[in-house]
Amino acid sequence: MQSIINQTYQHRECIVIDGGSTDGTMDLLKKYENRMTKIVSERDNGIYDAMNKGIKLATGDVIGILNSDDIYNDATVIESVANAIMENSVDSCYGDLVYVDKNNPDKVIRYWKSCIYKNGLFRSGWMPPHPTFFVKREVYEKYGCFNTDFKIAADYELMLRFLERHKISTYYIPEVLIKMRMGGMSNRSLKNLFIKSSEDYKAWKINNLNGGIYTILLKNLCKLPQFINK
Repeated sequence: MQSIINQTYQHRECIVIDGGSTDGTMDLLKKYENRMTKIVSERDNGIYDAMNKGIKLATGDVIGILNSDDIYNDATVIESVANAIMENSVDSCYGDLVYVDKNNPDKVIRYWKSCIYKNGLFRSGWMPPHPTFFVKREVYEKYGCFNTDFKIAADYELMLRFLERHKISTYYIPEVLIKMRMGGMSNRSLKNLFIKSSEDYKAWKINNLNGGIYTILLKNLCKLPQFINK
């Protein structure tokens, strides 16, 4: 929340979606309620259902999603995003992401450096870091929100659908936009890694795109350099 409040770009709204938690989250949010546009706290059907709720409540031109363990890298992230989308007249943008230690956000564990998007790049195992992916609201209205049939890889399916299938325009911001604490759902266990890979494969099939087992294998192998290039 502090990383949102510190943003230099003022033309923004902040919508918080809570899953009806009883762990003190709502008490903490009360400290920031005068800085937020809307707070929803109720049971949901998983993280992607919660994200869809936020998207449908948003009234701004561009939507970004910040997960509870994510932090904007600095105070100018939203300003950089707004400028990138306006100056380049694109539907979306994305940047780099670093995975940081759970207890020390200044300690980088992995560096997810992206690159300029080219048509067909997904087939080589590439994808942009979803927490850095900002999209115009009209794109969600035209092509749909997160597919809640996916439990782990709905973010991958959505970006594949937007960029590879519908070919929305995008722009790469070559800087770190998000710090993400280690311990995400997809990497939590071997079982989750298997489920994620299965859902990645399914994402290609339901979008009638030509990407098979080889693409999914490359997608997993592409993560290895992130531990080296820190």
